[in-house]
Amino acid sequence: MKPLVAIVGRPNVGKSMLFNKLVGQRLSIVEDTPGVTRDRLYAEAEWRNRTFDLVDTGGIEPGTDSEILTFMRQQAEIAIQNATVIIFLCDIKTGLTASDHEVAKMLLKSGKPVVLAVNKMDQVGHTNPDIYEFYNLGLGDPIAVSAVHGHGTGDLLDACFEYFPPEEEEEPEDDVIKVAIIGKPNVGKSSLVNRILGQQRVIVSNVAGTTRDAVDSYFENKKGKYLFIDTAGMRKKSKVDDPIEKFSVLRATMAIERSDVCLILIDANEGVTEQDTKVAGLAHEAGKACIIVVNKWDAIEKDDKTMDRMREEVRRDLSYMPYAPIIFISALTGQRVDRLFELINYVNDQAAMRITTGMLNTLLADATQRVQPPSDKGRRLKVFYMTQVGVRPPHFVCFCNDAKLFHFSYQRYLENQIRETFGLEGTPVKLTIRQKSDKE
Repeated sequence: MKPLVAIVGRPNVGKSMLFNKLVGQRLSIVEDTPGVTRDRLYAEAEWRNRTFDLVDTGGIEPGTDSEILTFMRQQAEIAIQNATVIIFLCDIKTGLTASDHEVAKMLLKSGKPVVLAVNKMDQVGHTNPDIYEFYNLGLGDPIAVSAVHGHGTGDLLDACFEYFPPEEEEEPEDDVIKVAIIGKPNVGKSSLVNRILGQQRVIVSNVAGTTRDAVDSYFENKKGKYLFIDTAGMRKKSKVDDPIEKFSVLRATMAIERSDVCLILIDANEGVTEQDTKVAGLAHEAGKACIIVVNKWDAIEKDDKTMDRMREEVRRDLSYMPYAPIIFISALTGQRVDRLFELINYVNDQAAMRITTGMLNTLLADATQRVQPPSDKGRRLKVFYMTQVGVRPPHFVCFCNDAKLFHFSYQRYLENQIRETFGLEGTPVKLTIRQKSDKE
C-alpha cells in the first residue's frame, strides 16, 4: 500500500492550493470561497522516488451547525483515520485561533504522526516572528510554507517522508478496473458509491450538486478490484455560470477519459432527459465501455410490463448506443447492485477483445457475399481486407478500392456483423476506411 498523506486544517487556510502545489497540477478547485472543497480529493504525488497518495480534505470547523460543514468535518475525520501522516495547515495571517486548538486536540487524539505547517509565509529570507506562537499547539516545530510560491514544500515533504513505512516491493495494479459514475445532478451517483463501499465515502445530501469534484474510491471483492470515480453531476451548459460548477463539468469529462467503464445513471422517475443524452454522448464519443444504470427503481409503481416499457424508452432515446446493456437498480435498497460487478467485468473484457485478422476476413467474405457492397455509376465497392488496430474501443480498419462508395449504411451493416459474431457488448466499435488502388 502507498503511504497516504492528509492535509487538514480549518477552512480557507490554503489546503487546496498546497495540495495543487505538491501534486503539480490544478487538481483541487481553488477559489476564495471558504468550503469549496467538500469531498476528500485524492491524487498521486512523488517525493524522493517514493509515490504516495495525497488527500485534500474539506476545512474542519470544530463546532458547526450547517449540514454541509458537519459533513465536511466527518469527511476529514475519515481521511485522518486512513492517513499515514497528517499535514496540519495553519495560516500566519490569521494567527493561532481557537479553532486551530480544537483541530490540534482532535489530531493528537487520533494518535497519528502530525507535521505542522504554517502557510502564507510568502517572504523569502525573513522569518515572521509570529510563527513562534504555533509552538503552543504542542505539535513540535512549525514548518514555514508558501502554497502560492511553493517555498518550504521540500522541507514539508521531507518531514512527512520520515514517517513513511519502509518500501515494500509494490506490484503494479494493472488489474484494477476504473469505473466512472456519470449522470446529471441528483440522480444518485454518490448514493451508489456509498452503497458499494458500505461507508459514507461521498457526501450524500438532497442538495443537487453536492459533489463538485471527481472523487476516487478503491474497492475490492471476490469479483475483482475496482476504482470508482464519482463525478460531479453535469448540468446543462446554460445553467453553468458558477465558475466552480464549470470546473466540475471539465472534471467529469476528465474522469470519463481516465476510466475503463462508464456507468451512466438515469433516474427511473424522470426517464431519459435531454441532459442524459448529452452525458451519455460524452462517454460514447470517448469510446468507453458503457452500462446504462436505471436507478431509483424502488420508487416506481410497477406492473409486469413496466421494465420492458422503460427499456424501450431508453433504447429509443439513447439510440446511438444500442450496444450498452441496461440494468435496473436501487442504490437506496441495494437491489441488483451486486449484479453490477459481473456486468462491469464483462463489458471491460469486451472492450479489450482482440480478433485475429484471419477471423475478421472470414467474416468479411461471408458478409460481402450475403449483402453485395454498394455501387455507384457502374463502379462497385470492393473491400479487400479488414484488420484490428486497437482496443478500448475495438478499432478496425477496412481497406477498399474507393472510400466514397463505402456508405455509412454499409459500415453499419459490417459493424453489426462483427457484433453478431464476436459479441463486443457494452463497447463502441470504431471503423476506419482506407482507400487502396487495385494495383496496390
